[in-house]
Amino acid sequence: QVQLVESGGGLVQPGGSLRLACAASTLTFSSYAISWYRQAPGKERELVAAITSAGGSTNYADSVKGRFTISRDNAKNTVYLQMNSLKPEDTAVYYCNAVHIHYGMDYWGKGTLVTVSS
Repeated sequence: QVQLVESGGGLVQPGGSLRLACAASTLTFSSYAISWYRQAPGKERELVAAITSAGGSTNYADSVKGRFTISRDNAKNTVYLQMNSLKPEDTAVYYCNAVHIHYGMDYWGKGTLVTVSS
């Protein structure tokens, strides 16, 4: 069982920045591809960004390209989501997801709330 704990959410003004972190409790963190999802009130959960197990490849939702950056530090069992130029429409609960690259086990964190408002 892998536990994922998100942190770094909060209230920020439009145009501001936040950095989210997802810390994982596993000795095999480098065997997991990690994604960030978000769910706004009344909307479905959507993929925001993803990074491969070794960090060599990333992809982003069109709505965040050029503003968000996903990265990982396998030595610290942590993935980050740097969010710049935040917009009110980025307001959502952000979730971390880990998928084992060989066995397909799938884990979710409990989420961290990001609110972009003046």
